[in-house]
Amino acid sequence: MLKSEEVRRQVAQRLRELLPRAKGWQETVDAKIGSQTADLLARFHLAGQEHTVVVEVTSLGQPRQIRAAVTRLNEIRRELPGAYPVAGAVYIGPQSARILKSNNLGFVDLSGNCYLALENALIEKEGKRNVRPSTRPLRSLFAPRVIRVLLVEPGRAWRLEELGRAAEVSLGHSHNVIKRLEELAWIERDDSQRFRLSKPADLLEGWCESYTYRMNERTSYLAPERVTRKFMGEIARVAGAEGRRYAFTLNAGAALLAPSLRLPAVHCYLEGDPAPVAKALGLRPAAEADGALHFLAPYDLGVFYGAFEKGGLKVVCLPQLYADLVNYERRGREQAEHLRREAMGY
Repeated sequence: MLKSEEVRRQVAQRLRELLPRAKGWQETVDAKIGSQTADLLARFHLAGQEHTVVVEVTSLGQPRQIRAAVTRLNEIRRELPGAYPVAGAVYIGPQSARILKSNNLGFVDLSGNCYLALENALIEKEGKRNVRPSTRPLRSLFAPRVIRVLLVEPGRAWRLEELGRAAEVSLGHSHNVIKRLEELAWIERDDSQRFRLSKPADLLEGWCESYTYRMNERTSYLAPERVTRKFMGEIARVAGAEGRRYAFTLNAGAALLAPSLRLPAVHCYLEGDPAPVAKALGLRPAAEADGALHFLAPYDLGVFYGAFEKGGLKVVCLPQLYADLVNYERRGREQAEHLRREAMGY
């Protein structure tokens, strides 16, 4: 992980790159503003107007850190009303971006995302992936099945033993994950020491920032016929006859929830070797770009947790479907946000 000083240096450089027509650029680090201290203060002229930008730098751009930055930036804004407050980080994801924009604050990250709403300039770039996804405090958090279980029932109060059984992990493993979530202020406890998610949206966004469906091994096939729901039914029938767990995801999962969606390809999690199922279906192997059916061998069998039936076919749980879709190339983010808006409630 980059140190704060290096993040600050690179954020300052990024600001200069975003404002190439700025004149008389002056920078001050650890600038005193009344009773506050700004990590970076930049003064410059742009299109005949003088601007002052104050930057609060955080190595992690996770929602918890961004909320703390919002508090500090609002205090600086009260001390220096004419300044434009900006948060800087290695990566600022969609959830953190929404928090900042809802508070009329700008942001710049080192992954290519930014939002600067100056009086005479608006610069907005979003949707860039994290250039350093191995942020240490969160990376180990999203490997366990615990996260998926919590997101499937975000309003449920759990005891540690119950959670461990549901996720099929050890008590110690559950304890470590819950401890980390408490440190992030994403978990709250009641009087009986049961815990529940207090920030399911933050947890979901954090998971998506460190996960892509491409972490699962993929095997692609040509389909003998046009991709239809009837074809998906044949996949389910053969998988069931083989005694395999399966669950549709990506476009196939979204199309089962919203029948009006087109089915350019089918992605299906399948337990075990896909070859016997493909043979029974009469499928021929194909390159991924040419395939109409893609079996995903889950790196974590917890992917089948919370799978539900829609139209007689199994679909992965909604948090898993969202996490798969959000980084999918074919209008995935659009479908993911629709799913979240219409079906997930957080």
